[in-house]
Amino acid sequence: MDYKSLTSMQLDALREVVNIGTGNAATALSQLINKKVDITVPDVNIVPFDDIFTSIEGDEIVVGVIVRILGDAPGNILFIFEKETALELISMLMGYKEEYLNDMGNSVLCEVGNITSSSYMNAISKLTGLYMIPSVPAVTCDMLGAILSTTFIESGQFDEYVLDIETLFIQNNSKISGHFYYVPMPGSLEKIFNALGI
Repeated sequence: MDYKSLTSMQLDALREVVNIGTGNAATALSQLINKKVDITVPDVNIVPFDDIFTSIEGDEIVVGVIVRILGDAPGNILFIFEKETALELISMLMGYKEEYLNDMGNSVLCEVGNITSSSYMNAISKLTGLYMIPSVPAVTCDMLGAILSTTFIESGQFDEYVLDIETLFIQNNSKISGHFYYVPMPGSLEKIFNALGI
């Protein structure tokens, strides 16, 4: 699908579908940490691949949790946390503070990714009737630009223009904010739109 040819109706429908999915993911995350988690309205943009880092600090070291979407509408889900935010999230769930990421912390972040991405995919699956399941999550700590470019390329989004769908998770009392990206593989959007009758 040529992302530049998406109509305003398609973009609005996509924004609403992602909003429902991320709403479920936020609910799952809030139940997991026993604190209210808010989400921003999904930001859906069609941007040149070379420009996907212009609005971010591409050399900032962050923690990413990557979950591959398998089934009828494959793609990737990516959670991005600042390193301190990831450590704060781990301490919330484990009950004690770690000074650095270790295997146990990575396991905790993988479980967070698993629960929230499953909630996201279940919501989209119910809405569209498409079969979607998550892969085993993977945690990486790297420069933000490197994680994003790898995720887009692995999803087959290395054309001149790419689809950037981003939502922000915010927890007010503690520093739990993170970026949520949905990166569909080529052909997945067509299936979602067809399922919605658009």
